[in-house]
Amino acid sequence: MNDSLPAAEVLRNALAGLLDGLPPKQAAQAVERLIANYRGTTPTHTPVLRDRSDVAAYAAYRMPATFEAVRSALDAFRAAVPGWVPATHTDIGGGTGAASWAVAGAWEDAGGDHRSTVLDWAEPALDLGRELAAAAGPPALRHAEWRRTRIGPALSLQSADLVTLSYVLGELTEADRTAVVDTAAAAAQAVVVVEPGTPDGYLRIMAARDRLIAAGLRIAAPCPHSEACPIERGSDWCHFSARVTRSSLHRQIKGGSLPYEDEKFSYVAAVRGDAVAAAARVVRKPQIRKGLVLLELCTDTGELTRETVSKRQGDRYRAARDTEWGDAWPPGE
Repeated sequence: MNDSLPAAEVLRNALAGLLDGLPPKQAAQAVERLIANYRGTTPTHTPVLRDRSDVAAYAAYRMPATFEAVRSALDAFRAAVPGWVPATHTDIGGGTGAASWAVAGAWEDAGGDHRSTVLDWAEPALDLGRELAAAAGPPALRHAEWRRTRIGPALSLQSADLVTLSYVLGELTEADRTAVVDTAAAAAQAVVVVEPGTPDGYLRIMAARDRLIAAGLRIAAPCPHSEACPIERGSDWCHFSARVTRSSLHRQIKGGSLPYEDEKFSYVAAVRGDAVAAAARVVRKPQIRKGLVLLELCTDTGELTRETVSKRQGDRYRAARDTEWGDAWPPGE
């Protein structure tokens, strides 16, 4: 690995060679078949990624987006727990390790010497993840443990500072989701769960949030409180967006020409102990008007509000113009 490059760029470079020798049509077909499982429409008791071609195509297509979504969630989590650095990390349902790359990248400035364990039930995914990490991974991943494990009620975890579950709950039945989240909460000092930014993904995040609070953890992000979510379930959903550089496979599958796309995701990050809650979180893309910025906020009182920031407010207005969807508001508070 070129240690001078950001983890996201190193990962993109490593993924570029994955599809060598795999016919483009076969790669496209593998992704199209697997995308329904990613969206959580087909819970299954068997691994979604079946063989090397499945894994290579899906990793090239999905790993960058998963990385960016998890990294965005981790950045918000880090802001709520300044100075907290995990020494151990377990990635449940981690597959080829996108979330583990994101964890390594999030704490690069802290030395990045934590120990990661990636658990998944698909051996081909673990094999490829191990290869990527050994060839180009950050230091924390080069000596990671990649272990085949059934993700379900029988899951057993050793204690870990941080446990991540990214884009895996949709592959499980409701009973299995509950059991896995409870197991993670019992084993970890902090848990970060990421799901697609769809109505169903949001509902899975809300169910996980409820379980984490019941287990005694405090919500660190995105919510500025650990009270009930003010969004009426079924009427709307809370989600955020991360910018992802598109690969040639992305453009081939989606027929798009833009060099990027926006990954919509929902998440919850919780910690056992203190967290510095944001005063409010921007829960929709800010609307910039002439001399005005409209912010949709979830506040530390557990309410949804709208704030209109005008040009007359000087520094606050300039801060609002620079504020993005998912940011804490006001900045630095």
